[in-house]
Amino acid sequence: MGSSFSTQKIQEILKVLPQRYPFLLVDRILETDGSTHMVGLKNVTINEPFFQGHFPDHPVMPGVLLVEALAQVGVALLLFGDQSRDTKLIYFSAIDKCRFRQPVIPGDQLRIKVTVLKQRDRYFKMKGEATVDGNIVVEAELSCSVVDRP
Repeated sequence: MGSSFSTQKIQEILKVLPQRYPFLLVDRILETDGSTHMVGLKNVTINEPFFQGHFPDHPVMPGVLLVEALAQVGVALLLFGDQSRDTKLIYFSAIDKCRFRQPVIPGDQLRIKVTVLKQRDRYFKMKGEATVDGNIVVEAELSCSVVDRP
């Protein structure tokens, strides 16, 4: 995608990611070089269904969903430029060095950056980091494999 990349809106994201409401956690792709890094965006609103139970009087985005948002941008990075993406699945095998730095609440905008650290054949190790207003809220290393759909 390189320098000809234009911001990818939700219609293009839906062509790449298998997740749908209420589990789709990427609203827009802001930038990518097409192979080693990507930046996505998630607008967090009070309308998110998980806020009903996490927590009703003090809404906080669950940490597991923050990690899922990192993973979804990682999947988008690996599949956006792949012409055979309809025949591929990505299985995550490890989450390492995961740290939650501050709560994410309604009204926050997550800026999610994923960078490939290592690739060996179909195996990838990526670093993901999400920020709100320039402050890191979650970071982790994610390992995955790209496999053919059964």
